[in-house]
Amino acid sequence: MSLSMIAGCLWVVLATIVAMLPMRAQYPPGIALLLAAPVLLGWLARDHGPWVFAAGFLAFLSMFRRPLWYLGRRAFAGVNEAGS
Repeated sequence: MSLSMIAGCLWVVLATIVAMLPMRAQYPPGIALLLAAPVLLGWLARDHGPWVFAAGFLAFLSMFRRPLWYLGRRAFAGVNEAGS
């Protein structure tokens, strides 16, 4: 197993452990996992190709759907007001 795949598996285990923490304790490690994900996905894509990247990206979106939804709404809040 490649080093990038081992790092990906470790990321999943860490994300699962963070999900079991109380909500207040999830923020710092959750942000670190959120920031590490694009680097890890790029590394996986380089080593294993686009299909592994796509599977990892879908898993990432599934695990972080609420924070990403929130950040997306905040990022595009000004766009909707400017278009009206």
